[in-house]
Amino acid sequence: MTFAMEIEIDFTKSAQENANDYYTKSKKLALKKEGAKKAIKELEERLSEVSAKEKEAQPRILKAEKKEWYEKFHWFFTSSNMLAIGGGDAHQNEMLNSKHFEDNDLFFHADIFGAPVVILKNGASAPRETREEVAQFAGSYSSAWKEGLHNIDVYAMKRSQVSKSSSKGSLGTGSFLLSGERDWYRSVQLVLVMFVKDDKLHTVPLITFDKLGEEFKHVKVTQGNFKKSDAAKKIAAKLGYKDIDTIIRQLPAGSFRIE
Repeated sequence: MTFAMEIEIDFTKSAQENANDYYTKSKKLALKKEGAKKAIKELEERLSEVSAKEKEAQPRILKAEKKEWYEKFHWFFTSSNMLAIGGGDAHQNEMLNSKHFEDNDLFFHADIFGAPVVILKNGASAPRETREEVAQFAGSYSSAWKEGLHNIDVYAMKRSQVSKSSSKGSLGTGSFLLSGERDWYRSVQLVLVMFVKDDKLHTVPLITFDKLGEEFKHVKVTQGNFKKSDAAKKIAAKLGYKDIDTIIRQLPAGSFRIE
């Protein structure tokens, strides 16, 4: 197969002059071709940069931390791996009593107005040392912290000793009728420890942390002059834990010192 190409010849010029003209035109076309290639390459590079920035700008889907049922309350696991849960307000106290307080559990309460219900699951069979841990937890989350008391008495009772009704009828939200002998824990120190384990923030009584025998980056929380939001920021910085809201929820009411 043959192809025909039309070539214009200026008969007013010599053959050499016509040849020079076509040579000049070919050089210009070659320069245009190289310029086009360069422009295309620059455009591709710019498009690549824009695409990368768009990917960075896209919202990243963070893996949601799995929440256990008890994490809506104040909670911790004792050094013997027993679960203790405490109410954050009167309604949570009611919920603990009505839904989570079973026959083999123990009820803990600080001896002061304004204290959470704390339930030690299967606590009726727990040794004294474990109960002391829960007593410190119950005392630390009571109003004693906010009032600046450094120690408080705490007592424990069985399911059969705690009721919502009296001879005058049902008691109000957050109130309970207690009967019989109480198991006392005297002059309990108010102090908590916060640490991160398996990407989860834990808040435990000091005596529990001392028994764990594991090395965690941690902070000791006692009464002080920092308000809750400022204390939470300091804790976040020390632990490298970014969820300020979770830290705030796990702190008692009052002011703080962070060590």
